[in-house]
Amino acid sequence: MTRDRVHGRRRPHPVVAAAVCLVLVLLAAGVVRYFVVQPFRVPSASMEPTLLPGDVLLADRSERGRADVGDIVVFDGTGYFAPSAEDGDRYWVKRVIATGGDRVACCDEGGQLTVNGRALAEPYLRAGMVPSEIEFDLEVPEGRMFVLGDNRSDSTDSRHLLGAPGGGMIPVDRVVGEADRLVWPLPRAGAL
Repeated sequence: MTRDRVHGRRRPHPVVAAAVCLVLVLLAAGVVRYFVVQPFRVPSASMEPTLLPGDVLLADRSERGRADVGDIVVFDGTGYFAPSAEDGDRYWVKRVIATGGDRVACCDEGGQLTVNGRALAEPYLRAGMVPSEIEFDLEVPEGRMFVLGDNRSDSTDSRHLLGAPGGGMIPVDRVVGEADRLVWPLPRAGAL
């Protein structure tokens, strides 16, 4: 028996074996990215203090097309927050404040946002931060979500687009995934 044969079969050339392994790894990575998780880099300060510019998070792709109040989601803002995908601002990271059928308003006598008449607890806001300087009172249409950045003084979000097409409320089917884990920088890595 020669070295090139194992159990009657010819052993593949090492370059061919490496190429096959590389293709399988890339295919597996593509499947994981499309169906399981996808990394996103935070481009701005709009989600401080929860997320900082340059942070890298993983979006749970199994949550595609779903949003619950309080979730941090990555969504495609094309046509809503960005005029076109070519602008480079296609994906946005914001917190879901209200979803279809909810009435959201700013602000009650205590200065808090309300959802369905109840004050919204927002422990993720910096101490002393005003929940919104823009007043509004609206009902979120079915299939849409009202989103805000945690850094209300430096965030373009649903409040700023109330007069735009869609009223600043994003279709829930634009959700790419729920941001559930921070992976970079390492000292801050962990669940969100």
